Amino acid sequence: MTDEVIDTRIQPTMPETLPEAEVERITTDLIGALKTVYDPEIPVDIYELGLIYKVDLDDNRNLTIDMTLTAPGCPVAGEMPGWVENAARGVEGIQDVTVNMVFDPPWDASRMSEEAQVALNWW
Repeated sequence: MTDEVIDTRIQPTMPETLPEAEVERITTDLIGALKTVYDPEIPVDIYELGLIYKVDLDDNRNLTIDMTLTAPGCPVAGEMPGWVENAARGVEGIQDVTVNMVFDPPWDASRMSEEAQVALNWW
């Protein structure tokens, strides 16, 4: 384990057969990939908005991501899961990705990081 501070907003299920260091690398790379996906109506990435609810990584390096939208009627609701899937597939070592859209619990602004709040002037 390194002394590096690990972002704890995403903590994948720990697979039994993957080394902890590999899971940490995948997690770090996944966060970077998710930060490339933006809601087109909000100038903040989906990770900082708090739209990613859960990430499961299995022993076969398959990812399952539960995510939501800022509003169920979001105009890109049909497209955004594909954007997230494509971003996650770019992480080295990932074999397959499934993205589930969930609305429970409903998203609210309290899920945003401080970075997102600053970007949106929500102080």
